[in-house]
Amino acid sequence: MAHDLVLADHRSPAFPGASVVPGLVVDAGEAVVQRYVEFFAAQIRNANTRAAYVRAASDFFGWCGRHGLALAAIGPMHVAVWVESLGQAGLSAPSVKQRLAAIRMLFDWLVVGQVVPHNPAAAVHGPKHSVAKGKTRMPTREEAKALLAAIPTDGVVGLRDRALIGTLFYTFARVGAATAMRVGDYYPVGRRWWVRLREKGGRYHEMPCHHALQDWLDAYLAAAGIEADTRGPLFRTAAGRTGRLTAAAMTQPDVYRMIGRRATAAGVATRIGCHSWRARGITAYLENGGLLEHAQAMAGHASARTTKLYDRRGEQVSLDEVERITL
Repeated sequence: MAHDLVLADHRSPAFPGASVVPGLVVDAGEAVVQRYVEFFAAQIRNANTRAAYVRAASDFFGWCGRHGLALAAIGPMHVAVWVESLGQAGLSAPSVKQRLAAIRMLFDWLVVGQVVPHNPAAAVHGPKHSVAKGKTRMPTREEAKALLAAIPTDGVVGLRDRALIGTLFYTFARVGAATAMRVGDYYPVGRRWWVRLREKGGRYHEMPCHHALQDWLDAYLAAAGIEADTRGPLFRTAAGRTGRLTAAAMTQPDVYRMIGRRATAAGVATRIGCHSWRARGITAYLENGGLLEHAQAMAGHASARTTKLYDRRGEQVSLDEVERITL
């Protein structure tokens, strides 16, 4: 998908497969430009990751260009100074580490292509960053119940919203995996129904459907009349305020706005988003005696440490202890 790349540098000529490339790369020759564009087209499959890496490369080579550096002259010291400047500009440690990872991976690609003799970012360390608890805001159990109960189910849009939020909650799905679901990704295995999620890296994640989610999906599909369209998107956009659905899939911004509207209508005080339901689901599972390793498998996490970031059981313990402080 190289045609999706937009690299900000007004001096750069258009190049087949990309809108523009940095002038510093263009100055190194057409073969280097080709190799540069191929990195984003061939190595980065996730669209969000690609966009982030494009921004990182644009920023880095723009910085190098402003300091009069040619591609072959870039060394570890230059990368280190650039990394330091990102922190001084107020960029968070995770964002700085992501940008450094992008430059390191890009130079690995250029080294393999014999564009440069070594990777100047290989020896550069990013800022230290340790996370013990995730920052995702999560609704309380009462808020989650109130929001779901407040969704009107006398129309297909309300049934869609309840089924979509239920999918995020009961399957621990990322919003991107939920919006990518097709009707055929809800399917029977024996007497039980299952859901199939498309996770990062093109992986498929399948799991049994919770009985409550099954009821909500059945009600939504019956009202929408899309059961036979197995290759069509499962969660579809609404046609304005007509109460009818289109054939187009909802996007992450669509889901975020929908959750915001539903939260406001239900009087939910916590500022929540799409990922809030993933945290709420994992926490509820663990509160009810679930095992961390099973939560990890259900969430599709490669590491249990990632799953642990969604475990908010300790917050209630902390609150109970704070309330012991009295005069």
